[in-house]
Amino acid sequence: MAAPARADGLACYSPPMAKTSAQPYRVLARKYRPSDFTGLIGQEALVRTLSNAFAIQRIAHAFMLTGVRGVGKTTTARIIARALNCIGPDGKRTDPTIQPCGKCEPCVSISESRNVDVQEMDAASRTGIDDIREIIEGVRYAPVAARYKVYIIDEVHMLSKQAFNGLLKTLEEPPPHVKFVFATTEIRKVPVTVLSRCQRFDLRRIDSAELAAYLAGLAEKEKVKIEEGALALIARAAEGSARDGLSLLDQAIAHGEGEMITADTVRLLLGLADRGRVLDIFEKLMGGKLSEGLTDLGALYDAGADPLAVMQDLLETTHFLTRVKVAPAAQGFFDGGSGEAKRAADLAAKLSVASLTRAWQILLKGLFEVRDATRPISACEMALIRLAYAAELPPTDKLVKDLLEGGAMPAPRASGASAPPPSFRAPVASGSAMPARAAMPEGAPTASIRNLEDIVALCEPRSELRVNLEHNVHLVHLEPGRIEIRPTARAPRTLANDLQAKLRAVTGERWTVSIANQGGAPTLAEQKQLAKTARFEVVAQEPMVRAVLDRFPGAEIVAVRDVASDDVAPAMPESDS
Repeated sequence: MAAPARADGLACYSPPMAKTSAQPYRVLARKYRPSDFTGLIGQEALVRTLSNAFAIQRIAHAFMLTGVRGVGKTTTARIIARALNCIGPDGKRTDPTIQPCGKCEPCVSISESRNVDVQEMDAASRTGIDDIREIIEGVRYAPVAARYKVYIIDEVHMLSKQAFNGLLKTLEEPPPHVKFVFATTEIRKVPVTVLSRCQRFDLRRIDSAELAAYLAGLAEKEKVKIEEGALALIARAAEGSARDGLSLLDQAIAHGEGEMITADTVRLLLGLADRGRVLDIFEKLMGGKLSEGLTDLGALYDAGADPLAVMQDLLETTHFLTRVKVAPAAQGFFDGGSGEAKRAADLAAKLSVASLTRAWQILLKGLFEVRDATRPISACEMALIRLAYAAELPPTDKLVKDLLEGGAMPAPRASGASAPPPSFRAPVASGSAMPARAAMPEGAPTASIRNLEDIVALCEPRSELRVNLEHNVHLVHLEPGRIEIRPTARAPRTLANDLQAKLRAVTGERWTVSIANQGGAPTLAEQKQLAKTARFEVVAQEPMVRAVLDRFPGAEIVAVRDVASDDVAPAMPESDS
């Protein structure tokens, strides 16, 4: 193209016209945000309730929407705002409708977030009473152009206590032209005084199969080739959140660069482990093949699997095997018709519930260790080593049986036989005090008071004086009409007077209570603790107990039950920890 000539005959330079920039890309989560209730997936109960309410014009003045992130709370709030203010394509609609047209001025302006009568506030950044005061002052005025003024407050649980209190009166008796729609992920943090004034809807997590089908439809619209297995992986990773699923699909599309998106691509992208290989690791660990299990873990790690994701998959595998064990038709981590599901069912038949429960406890503890470790793969390996060694431990009932049959100690005799060894006839060793003697009646003779326990029996249960006598008094000397004590530093200053008054009131005689600076027997609480320790030491020397403690390093005795005095011995709960 020739340069235009100037008046003086010289050519002048004219830069080329810049091309019109292309429309900026919109992520799938925004591009496919539903504009009416027909596009809202997985929330049939909410849609049905609102449809009936709009049909009979019984529309609440305030709605509370709760659920996990990305499940559709804010989207639902905006749809409600459009439904309340839609006037139809011809502008003649006079009542709210559950099916907003999306073409009238209120619908378009609300979709574009420019309607002055529909205000959306993020309570995470505007938490104070001043922000709520603006709403309180604004509700007094009629809508400018719409049918209703709608206030959408997202993450409402972030409001301060003063803000909630300021909103209560307006929320209870709002003007007829005002509607409130609240959204929150932490419903328990919302005061009950606010909840009681709202119509609550719990948006549930979207089922993985339903979300995968939804993503498949969007992929077809975007002309993206993606395997069904890849969609299933994305849906499971989204954990019921439509927004998370769309974001992951966006990421997978960008990673695929126009090629077919496979399950391996998504697995590599998300740092997931192959479920079949995770099942291989679990089977090898439970079979004692530790070296092979660690080798498989290293291969997964080298292929890009996140150690935390591996631990989560192992936990899911353990949960699935346990469910299959107790309910054979259960569905879950593995697809019902897959080869992994059949392998899992066969493995579950070989394992006991006790061993699976033990594996769950070890893996759950390992999950937190991997999450907090500076080098997660090392923590993951240590957790798997513990699992492999624990898998070889015999069940508790088999251990006791082997100990009994091995002659470590004769089996307990049937009822009516000779009494058990003295060490097993000790009282229950627990943190509570030993059973107190029955309280003596008023006017009891002084001669019946022989020791400090007799005085404690005279006091009301859980009274302050009784507690002090048990824990804060060393008895130095006691004779009829006279007692000498040494209080501890925690004892109240009025203890001597209180004790003197109590003894006189109970016995009807005058008592002398003196204070000593040194000496005295241990307190009753100390005596009970010493007795408990002595009982534990005696029991620990029994051959059977000693064998159990040696077999399980770190185990300890927590109680000694008086079997001879029990009419029916309670069943001991099975423990594999």
